[in-house]
Amino acid sequence: MVNEIGHFTLLLAFCVAIIQAMVPMYGAHRGRADLMAIAESSANLQFALLLASFAALTHAFVTSDFSVKLVVLNSHSLKPMLYKITGVWGNHEGSMLLWVLILSLFGASASWFGSNLPIVLKARMLSVQGAIGLAFLAFIIFTSNPFERIKIPPFDGQDLNPLLQDPGLAFHPPFLYLGYVGLSMAFSFAVAALIEGRIDAAWGRWVRPWTLAAWIFLTIGIALGSWWAYYELGWGGFWFWDPVENASFMPWLLAAALLHSALVVEKRETLKSWTILLAILAFGFSLIGTFIVRSGILTSVHAFANDPERGFFILIILGIFMGGALLLFSFRSGAMDAQGVFSLVSRETALVSNNLLLAVSAFVVFLGTIWPLVAELFFDRKLSVGPPFFNMAFTPFMILLGLILPLGSNLSWKRASIIKTLKKFAGVFITSVCFSGFIWSIQTGQSLMGPIGVFLGSWIAMGAIVDLLSKLGSSRSVGRLFLLPRADFGKLFAHTGLGITMFAIAALSSWEKEDIRIVSIGNSWNVGSYGLKLDDVLEVRGPNYFSTMGIVTVSKKGLELTKLRPEKRNYPIAQMSTTEAAIDYRISRDLYVVLGDQQSENAWTIRTYLKPFTNWIWGGCAMMAFGGFLSLTDRRLRIAVGSKKVKHLGRTT
Repeated sequence: MVNEIGHFTLLLAFCVAIIQAMVPMYGAHRGRADLMAIAESSANLQFALLLASFAALTHAFVTSDFSVKLVVLNSHSLKPMLYKITGVWGNHEGSMLLWVLILSLFGASASWFGSNLPIVLKARMLSVQGAIGLAFLAFIIFTSNPFERIKIPPFDGQDLNPLLQDPGLAFHPPFLYLGYVGLSMAFSFAVAALIEGRIDAAWGRWVRPWTLAAWIFLTIGIALGSWWAYYELGWGGFWFWDPVENASFMPWLLAAALLHSALVVEKRETLKSWTILLAILAFGFSLIGTFIVRSGILTSVHAFANDPERGFFILIILGIFMGGALLLFSFRSGAMDAQGVFSLVSRETALVSNNLLLAVSAFVVFLGTIWPLVAELFFDRKLSVGPPFFNMAFTPFMILLGLILPLGSNLSWKRASIIKTLKKFAGVFITSVCFSGFIWSIQTGQSLMGPIGVFLGSWIAMGAIVDLLSKLGSSRSVGRLFLLPRADFGKLFAHTGLGITMFAIAALSSWEKEDIRIVSIGNSWNVGSYGLKLDDVLEVRGPNYFSTMGIVTVSKKGLELTKLRPEKRNYPIAQMSTTEAAIDYRISRDLYVVLGDQQSENAWTIRTYLKPFTNWIWGGCAMMAFGGFLSLTDRRLRIAVGSKKVKHLGRTT
């Protein structure tokens, strides 16, 4: 009965989405407040119905209801409860239901927190949200029904993919979807503004908090996925330029550009066309990511589905929304005149440079991701584009971005003095050079990435501090810090987090040590200044797996530090094996041990890595997300602009 209710509420949500997509838009066109008011009630009703549907599917997984096909394919009665719950979205159909649930949540949130939005803009924006929901609800109902039943239920299920049975990946998809889908709000605002003809400072302020929220969630989701790949896959890396990794990274880059571009619209009423285009592209790349993950067009360890028919359906959705939005943009772009004028040396110019570097970086990642498909379709060649290409093509743009960021943050609006700004940063520059020179002196003969990373990390982090201190005025009174807006502190944390992450990635790339050998029980070996000894290898049974577990003692200068337990797990139901790395986490390094295949009666292959500053990568990401959260709590972002003159394309009222 619960499953039937879930299916029924899913169908009702589809009907409500039809109303939300059509009626408010018609009401806005006719100027009828009664029809426009339907936008809020339908958005709330759609969210309630989809929440009930998702709860019903969750109930099926928690109770191991094997009359539901999806539960049979992705669960097992012996699976731990956490993974029974996360199994709801650990598959194509359930994850799509979560996708539309989050979409409806953002639409409902706009009705809850958008009281200051003009009624016409809100109606059109929620109508666009309803149209997106309608398209994906149709996709779920007609191609990916999560409540499909089995006539004769089996005794037990086939278990969830063992790679997904992990806390890091359990929470990675929801945060990623909150970011992916959250960018739909920027898209809806952009389309509504193009239809209505209202793109001004107020619009820039309205769109920023929604974009910022999506960027925060996307940052957390990407960091969780990176962390999972680091310790779960056993490959020793945190980023592999996998197509699905790239699919989430491209919207993140464009969302970061959109945040800075919307700031220019708000402050100076310029870059309007570019900001609208970024809003369209950011969500468009989220749809491209959805297509990549679910079409089977590109293979990945992260992919949910391998179904070209479903992929074609998503491609149609992508074509309709992206094509329609870009067509509307082409009709309106000529009328989006810029109000502000700025000189070559100004904060506006720095933000334009920021935007171009981020956008070109996203394009480079897209080109490398899609090129194997292009080569196969048009040149009949099978190619693989791997880390060497991405590292070589992507890194220079990030270095330029890191160099510009501190200076651009301190330039004045409209017109600035480059000499005055450079004088302010003379101490930061000298200190950063000293740091990198010190590192180079102890690292001569190795990669330049380490010194460059130290310089950029110091430059960006200390530049953010100088930027904050400059807001204190000539008095330099510390008490004024408490009077600064939260957004200023958010900027400090976000930029510092980016600097820390850049430094950590460069340090790991330059100074990592790797050791691969065959080790017998009782034998010892050294990696760097650490001694390791294989004490034993045990056979262990888990709740739904069997494990071969090594016991490795780690010591330094004769003193025992810890015991590590790397594993090779076998999941008999899913008939899959996984590698569980054992990691000794420290503030300045990770000691990473992987148990490989057995080579003889008492000998196994063991890989050992000494990874400097790895945790700083995710610490920097956490700092960026925290900075975004601080900015989001700033009253200036939570409350829209008050009553002001409304400027329309081609007319003024």
